[in-house]
Amino acid sequence: MRIDPTLRALADPTRLRIMRLLAAMELAVGELAQVLGQSQPRVSRHVRILCDAGLAERRKEGSWVFLRSAIGPGRAPPLGAAAAHLLAVAESDDAQFAARCSEDRRHLAAIRAAREASAAGYFARHAAEWDHLRGLHCPDAPVEAALLGAVGSANLGSLLDVGTGTGRIAELLAPRAAQVTALDNSPEMLRLARARLQHLGSDGLALVQGDFSALPFADATFDTVVFHQVLHYAQVPELALGEAARVTRPGGTIAVVDFAAHDREELRSQHAHARLGFSDEQMLALLGEAGFAAAPPTALPGTPLTVKIWTGRRGDALSPSFASKAAAA
Repeated sequence: MRIDPTLRALADPTRLRIMRLLAAMELAVGELAQVLGQSQPRVSRHVRILCDAGLAERRKEGSWVFLRSAIGPGRAPPLGAAAAHLLAVAESDDAQFAARCSEDRRHLAAIRAAREASAAGYFARHAAEWDHLRGLHCPDAPVEAALLGAVGSANLGSLLDVGTGTGRIAELLAPRAAQVTALDNSPEMLRLARARLQHLGSDGLALVQGDFSALPFADATFDTVVFHQVLHYAQVPELALGEAARVTRPGGTIAVVDFAAHDREELRSQHAHARLGFSDEQMLALLGEAGFAAAPPTALPGTPLTVKIWTGRRGDALSPSFASKAAAA
């Protein structure tokens, strides 16, 4: 960051308001326009100035563009951190600015309500399908309790929830994590997750659209990586787990929650499952090849499907077989 663009970007009341809004939660450009009571093209111009100065970040999600603050705790360079501190102090010390920010945040309630209504509509449309799937295995509560036990009671550090779906597992594990990144390839699913997780705020949460076979993160970014009922969609699970190993720090943890091997072919034909579960032998081999030392799995029997939880700890280096595949790719 440079001082001149930073100060010029902040030298506008609307852009100051935008930065305080983005400190509260990630917002689409249209949502910002709604809160600010300004046209979308005008808000887009302000956003471009903030992004060019390094104060905000754009992220495309389907046909939507979302904005988040780039100067949150632990993510900003010193100049950015100083700018964030200045904005926080200004709101506490400048009564007029504080009143404007407070009014803006009241308008965020309408955004939150709209997101929740959209999520409720989606759940209503798909309720029968999801009820059928849930009826094939044990209830969610024991699975979630077992997952909490499997990942341990210690702080999970920087957490990646791969294939976050509705965001339920990210929500479950968030109290134990310093930072949560929820990834899904579906914009529709990310909208559901955003509605569920919006109370976490932008500093503790990042929602990212991406493919689990080509994770859009740098090496050794996360302390904990979770796949909850998502690996059975992978045509090449070796690639997904290899990518998970790449982005996991040495000593970090992976947890895979999925079905034990089964013969329910309708899940392949009707629900796009690429794999009909995994045997312990398969999963332990997959984890080992990716560079994880696996722990004994946990089984949660259901009728007819059994849910398994496999965990592993990342070694100091990627396995030679995966490293060679990555280099060839």
